[in-house]
Amino acid sequence: MTIPPRETRLHVLPVPPAREAGRGTPADPAGESGPAHPAGVDPRHAPRAADDGETPPGPRPAGLRPVETGPLRPRSVVRRSAARRRPPRPPRGTPPREELARRVRTFLDPAVRLARWAERHGLDPAAEPDRAARDLDMSRAGVGDHWSRARLAGLIEPAEAGDALPAGSTGPHPVLAGAVRAGWRLRAWDSDDSAVLRGWVALFDGWSLVRPAPDDADPIAVTEVVGAVPQLLSVMHLSDGPVTAEGLCDLLLQRVAELRAERPDADGDPRPVPEDEVGELTRLLGWALDALSAVGALTLHAGGDLPVRARLTPLGGWAVWTRLEQICLAAQSPAGLIEQSAVAMLRACADLTPGPARDEYRAWLAARTTGPAVAELLEAARGEDALIRGHAFEALRVVGAPARAAVRAAVTEPVLRPYALLWLAEQEDGGSADAAAEPLIVLTRREATWLWVDTASAVHDHSPGRLLIEQLEHAPTTAIPELLEDIRGCGHPRTVQVLLALAAAHPEPPVARRIRRAAFQLHTGGTGVVPVPQGERGGNRTANGRDARGR
Repeated sequence: MTIPPRETRLHVLPVPPAREAGRGTPADPAGESGPAHPAGVDPRHAPRAADDGETPPGPRPAGLRPVETGPLRPRSVVRRSAARRRPPRPPRGTPPREELARRVRTFLDPAVRLARWAERHGLDPAAEPDRAARDLDMSRAGVGDHWSRARLAGLIEPAEAGDALPAGSTGPHPVLAGAVRAGWRLRAWDSDDSAVLRGWVALFDGWSLVRPAPDDADPIAVTEVVGAVPQLLSVMHLSDGPVTAEGLCDLLLQRVAELRAERPDADGDPRPVPEDEVGELTRLLGWALDALSAVGALTLHAGGDLPVRARLTPLGGWAVWTRLEQICLAAQSPAGLIEQSAVAMLRACADLTPGPARDEYRAWLAARTTGPAVAELLEAARGEDALIRGHAFEALRVVGAPARAAVRAAVTEPVLRPYALLWLAEQEDGGSADAAAEPLIVLTRREATWLWVDTASAVHDHSPGRLLIEQLEHAPTTAIPELLEDIRGCGHPRTVQVLLALAAAHPEPPVARRIRRAAFQLHTGGTGVVPVPQGERGGNRTANGRDARGR
C-alpha cells in the first residue's frame, strides 16, 4: 500500500496589535476591547479547515494569521533517530565500568608494582630479576610473568634518547638498551578508569603471548586455533553460562574447517578435519583456554590439558561484547565507507560534521587490524592534500594509545612532525585540548607556522575565501609583518599559493598588497623583510585588518 505524503498544515497564530501612527503605544491596549481572541478561544485550538463536503467555517477573526510550518515528522521517525544516537548498553548483569576497573586494578596489581619498580630504576626487570624479586617479594618466575603482563597492557615502554633519568636511578642511560619508562596508562592508572580498561583489553588481545604455545606444536595449527578463538568466545558470550569441553571441541573443529575453506588455494567448501589432526587441535584448545584464563577472561572449572567446563568472567564477557559491538558498528557504517581505502574514507569524511565523521572512523577501524590501519592512515597523511592529513590524525585520535609507537616514529618526517607532536602531547595529557588550542605550548614557532600554512592550504583548496581570512585569527601571531616573516621561513611547499589566496581574499587593500608582494618575493627567491612603500598605510596592521589602535 502506498502512503501519500502528508499535507502541509496551517497553524493559526495571533498577530501583534497594530501601533498608532507616529506613536509607540498600542492602538488597543489589553483590557479595553475585551479578550484578545473572540469568545476567549486560544488560536492554538482553533478548528482546522473543513474538508470537501463540509460547511466551511466563517471568516477568520481579525488578529489571526496562518503560518506554514512544513510537513510534520512521524513520532516513530523521531524515536528511531534518538535511538540511533543512544550509545549501546552492555548486557544485563554486566558490572558498571567502575567495578570492572576495580577488578582490573586488583588483577594487575603485581604487574603495576613491577612497572613502578622499573620506572623508579629506569631498568628492565629482566636484566636483574633477582633484585626485582627481592625488592617486591616475588618469585623469579613471577617477575617474568608479571613483566610480560605489564608490557602487554601498555604500562611500560622502551625509553628513548633525551628521556631524563628518574631521580635516584641506578639504571643505564636511556640511550642504552634495556632502559624503560612509564607508559601513559601507568601514569593515569589510579585516576582514569578508561586507561585501566584499555590496558586490560590490550592484555586480552595479546592472550596468545602471555602463555606461549607448546614448543613442539605445529605453527599452522597454532595459527588456526588463534584464528578460531574469537568465534568460540562469541558463542560463550551468547550462551551466558558454562560451555562444556565437548561443545568447545566441536566448535573449534567446525571453525578450523571454515578457515581452511577460506584459503586462496581452497575451493570454498568446508571439509571435516582429518582424524589424525583432532588430537593436536584439542591439545592446543587446552593451551588457548589456559592462556585466556591467565589474562582473567575465563574461569576454568577443571584443570588438565582440556578443562571440563569454561565460562567467561565479567571482564571477559564485557570485552567480547565490546568486540561484537565494534563488528556491528562496522557493518552499519552510515556512509558505507568501511571497504574504501583510507584516502577515500577520509575524503568522504571531509563533508561530514565531527560527530558523524568520528562514527565513520570507528567503523572503518573496527573492520581492520589496528597496526595495518594505523600504517594506512599515516601513509594517507603523507600525501599532498592537507585536508586528508588533518582528517588522518583525527582518525588516529580515535585509535588512541595503540597508534602511539607509529606516530612517534613519524615525528622525524617534516610533513607529519607538527601533527605528530600535537597528537603525542594530547596522549601524554590524557586527551587534554590545551595542545590543540595553543600549538606553541608544544611546537616551535617555525613548526606552528608550518602547521598553520598547511591548514590554510586545506582551507584554500576546499573552502570559500572568507574562511581563509577567519583562519588568520588562529595564526601563531596576529601581526601581519611578523606573520609574513614567519611564513617566509617555515619552508612549507605551498607558501606562495597560500599567500596569493590570502591576498586575493583580504578586505584591506594595503595589507593585501603587502601579502602579494611577499608571495612574489618568495616566488622569485627573494629574502629579507618585506619593504613597505613610503606613504603606504596599514604596514602595522594585524591579521584582522585593524591597526594597533583598533582602527
